[in-house]
Formats: sequence, C-alpha cells, structure tokens
Amino acid sequence: MTDQVLTFIEHGVGRIRLNRPRAIHALTTEMCQAITDALLAWRQDDSVIAVMLDHAVAADGDPKLSRGFCAGGDIALIAESAKTDCVGAERFFHVEYRMNHLLFVYEKPVVAFIDGIVMGGGVGISLPCRYRVATERTVFAMPETGIGLFPDVGGGWFLPRLPGRIGAWLAATGSRIDGADCAAIGIATHYISSNRLDAVKARILADPFGLEAILGENGEQPPPSKLETQRADIDRLFASDRLEDILAALDADGGEWAARQRALLATKSPQTIKVSLRQLAEGARHTDFATHMAMEYGLACAVIRRPDFVEGVRAVIVDKDNAPRWNPATPEEATDALIDSIFVPLPAEKAWTPLPQLTSASMP
Repeated sequence: MTDQVLTFIEHGVGRIRLNRPRAIHALTTEMCQAITDALLAWRQDDSVIAVMLDHAVAADGDPKLSRGFCAGGDIALIAESAKTDCVGAERFFHVEYRMNHLLFVYEKPVVAFIDGIVMGGGVGISLPCRYRVATERTVFAMPETGIGLFPDVGGGWFLPRLPGRIGAWLAATGSRIDGADCAAIGIATHYISSNRLDAVKARILADPFGLEAILGENGEQPPPSKLETQRADIDRLFASDRLEDILAALDADGGEWAARQRALLATKSPQTIKVSLRQLAEGARHTDFATHMAMEYGLACAVIRRPDFVEGVRAVIVDKDNAPRWNPATPEEATDALIDSIFVPLPAEKAWTPLPQLTSASMP
C-alpha cells in the first residue's frame, strides 16, 4: 500500500483520491498498482455501487498545491531508468497500462472529477471512465512530444476519436485546452463549477445508484469554447498524417495562428511527432482497446531507448533550459525506416497483456 493514493469505500462508493499534491499527483508505479488492486477488489464487492476518482487537497490548504488533478506519470523516475536498463520504466508502463485497460472495461460506473491540470497519465486514468466532469479550472494536454515521448496511456485510441483533426493537433503540438473545450469535444461528459463539486460528490455519496441522474441535474452550460473558433483551421492544416505535409500546409497558410503552430512544432521532437501521428492513425483503426494498449507498450519500450526521451526530460524537466537537442534533428532525418523500427511488435514473451483476472468476456 502507499499513501500517495487513498482508496476506501464510503457509503457504497469506492473512493480513489490521488494524494501527491507536491508533484501535482503524478503517478508512480505504486499508485497505479494500488488503484488496480482497489478496482479489482471492488469488482467483486456488491456493496460498491460506483467509483469516484478525484484528487485530495494539500493538508496545509496551500492553493499552489491544489491546482491539479494529475500532471502525468513520474517522468523523472522513468528517465532515470531509461538511462540504464529500462527495467523500472517498462514495469511502470506495464502496470499503468493494465490500470488504464481495467478502467476502460470496468463494469461499475466510474466518475472522474478532472478539476485542474489533466496531462499525460492524468488523461490515462480519466478518459477511460464512463463519466468525466470538467470545471473552469481544467487544463487538459498531452504534451509528450515536447519531451521525446508520445501520447500514450491510450492517447492513440481516444485522440483520433475526437471531432475532426483535433486529436492530431493535440498530439503533435501538445497544446492546452480548457474545461469548456473539453466539454465541447467530448473529453468531458459534464461541466460543473469547481465550487459546486463538494456538494455534488456529497449527493452521489448519499445516493450512488443515482450517479448519472445527479450529474445530469447538476451539469452546467459551459462558457463558449475558444477551441471551436479554430476547428476549421485545425481540420484543414492538420489534415495529413505526415508531418512534412502539415508543416507545408502551415508554411503556405501565412496566417498568424498557423505561424504559431509552426513555431510550436519546431520545438518538439520530430521523431515523436511522427510516431504520434502514426500511432493515432493506427489507433483509429483498432477495434479492441487491449490490442491498442499492447501496441502502445511496444512503442514505449522502443521510444525510451531512443536519444530524444532522455534529452527531452533533461531540457524540460531537469535543467529546464527548454533547448533540447533532438536526434534526429529534422523531420527529413526521422526517416520512414526509423519510424517503422519503432513500430516493430515486441516478441510474445515481452508483450503487454491485460490483467489475468479479466476474461475475454470483459473486453470491449
């Protein structure tokens, strides 16, 4: 057990509360395992009607330590492992992806309150949930291409299923969107002001069978989505699954928004932008989430062994100079042969598999 995540039953509701406020509740291997253990136990417990996933506030009430739902995975830990034998990193991904898959196939309703920062691993534990409640404080992003990674934790499944080419734009640029945007494109199923969340949670605890109705009754009309004003540009300029085509379209456009996207892409790893675009294209064709997660695990094992991941973490998280030296440095040098090599499936004995407790009947 770990005190980094709190798992308990309250009035028929399984409670999962992320509890690493000083790290914006970034996930560790132990946290992922604790969440998995609780969910498995509650599957068999008839007294548990529903599951509620949120984050605990800082014990001292410091608002700076209460600004996030989950900022991702423990990237520093993964990068340290990637510098050596990658065993710790691979174990983290294996455990995390099993948790993601379990949430995706979970029979009982799960509601995630995505209040605050929702990035990387935070996306992976919320998007598989049946209900996802955004607020005016929600900040959603998959910023992995900025550290030489890719939008994993099921990102390749969920992002291409967003309207138009929004998923490709989010994956490639790592752009941030707010709660109103999340509601507009289906990332959030409900929008509720943050100052009303405690009351809504209390109502769910009083009547867990009424979870869906309670969320519906308390849902609010979000503010206008700023993202909606860019939809046409996103669909037009990010229409291709080839990075070179996207860059050419942005260069040819000549507009201010296109120029900002072009400059943003120039800061990201060319290799992992290409991996991400192909990941989303393949994910859009997948019909089974477990198969998709097996692909993402293979990608993770390959990408952490490439130079860009350790270098990206150094530049953005460790040294914070924001001047990564990508290798390969240009889209042209990130050849099709290189990307193909990253997508080679793992041998059967190393491949990711769902939890053995989940039978084929539990699969989507």
